[in-house]
Amino acid sequence: MGLMEDIISLSKRKGFVFQSSDIYGGLNGCWDFGPLGVELLNNIKKQWWQSMTFRDDVVGLDASILMHPRVWDASGHTKQFSDPMIDNKTTKKRFRADNLIEEHIQKLRKKKKTDEADALEYKLEHINHNSDLYDLIIEYGITDEGSAEWTDVKNFNLMFKTFVGPVEDSSAVVYLRPESAQGIFVNFKNVMESARQKVPYGIAQIGKAFRNEINTKNFLFRTREFEQMEMQYFVKPGEEMKFFDEWQGLRWDWYKNLGIPENKLKLKVHEKLAHYANRAIDIEFEFPFGFGEIEGIHSRTDFDLKQHQEFSSKKLEYVDTVNKERYVPYVVETSAGATRGLMAFLSAAYEVEKIVENDKEDSRTVLRFDPRLSPIKAAIFPLVNRDGLPELAQNIHKDLQRHFTTEYDSAGAIGRRYRRQDEVGTPYCITIDSDTQSDNTVTVRERDSMQQEKIAVDKLKLYLLEKLS
Repeated sequence: MGLMEDIISLSKRKGFVFQSSDIYGGLNGCWDFGPLGVELLNNIKKQWWQSMTFRDDVVGLDASILMHPRVWDASGHTKQFSDPMIDNKTTKKRFRADNLIEEHIQKLRKKKKTDEADALEYKLEHINHNSDLYDLIIEYGITDEGSAEWTDVKNFNLMFKTFVGPVEDSSAVVYLRPESAQGIFVNFKNVMESARQKVPYGIAQIGKAFRNEINTKNFLFRTREFEQMEMQYFVKPGEEMKFFDEWQGLRWDWYKNLGIPENKLKLKVHEKLAHYANRAIDIEFEFPFGFGEIEGIHSRTDFDLKQHQEFSSKKLEYVDTVNKERYVPYVVETSAGATRGLMAFLSAAYEVEKIVENDKEDSRTVLRFDPRLSPIKAAIFPLVNRDGLPELAQNIHKDLQRHFTTEYDSAGAIGRRYRRQDEVGTPYCITIDSDTQSDNTVTVRERDSMQQEKIAVDKLKLYLLEKLS
């Protein structure tokens, strides 16, 4: 079993992530977050939200998932939001053509065919038409289960369509939003005026987005329903590169600060830019399957606001009363995937290590989460289930539960209980024993070092607050 399979197995077994509609065989590309998964996801979103809004120049928003269809005409999604699709005539399987080529590049690299991989990667980055993708697939002999019988590459629109109201006709068509950014752009003026913001300022939002992906893959990496953490920062034209560099540094440091090793991160500079951008960089994380994007930083120019200004006939300008200037702001975007982020933090934290206990070699699975992200902050154990210790432990558990996410566990040997908590990333285990009755102290064991120390019960809350901050 490979590392990715180990992580997926642990995720289901411990209640981080389940396949959606599992009892019916599952729905491909959709996932449910279990008791521990929802806590981890909420902690990631909380850390992101605080990093964005605990400053004077960024405020929050929660825009509707359903929006007026003209929004997507203005943004270009109606005509341009598509992926290149290709079918294998023999196996009847459908693929995203560029992903098919990227996977072939990875296979070449594993075979140490570096020059061939580099050449193919360069060609992929400089294609102009779908026919170029088809030509590359044929040129490099890319097959599926040995078959090289491919259809032409066609565009496939990724937006989910639905209807508003009882009549299902063209006048009632709306879309599940494929990105959350447009909800920010159409509210640019509402937020600026109500929150009394001046450029430069940003709007942050966390919310669901939906994409009818041709091929979902790699667990949570490419899904049809996902959650985005986006911030659009509105700036004066000509100043966008200064703020681009600033936000790039802040976002890189955010991942490092929350425990992702720097050698697991890299920046990918986009040479071929989207139609709305004049600069773009991805922050990539090294997943078990290779590097993949977890956040994009984009300079989107004034494209979005000008498009909405044109299609809505409403002015979306900023008036600088001090300098007597009027302009449509440029936008610097930071767009992170909350679900991809969870997968990255889970992958970075996962470790199986050899340990020596009681002069015996053993191993343990441990999730080395930054304590701020850990789903459970502390586990409380009575050493034995007698002599009043369970009652003492329950009292401490109930007291701490008002301030932290805690778990009470009295089942099995103490060593086994430690292992259970290591496996879900709990940073502190608190054991109530006979000393608790005699001198009102407990034994606190730290996850990573496995070191133990005695702490007075009345100091326990303060101790955890300091450690978890």
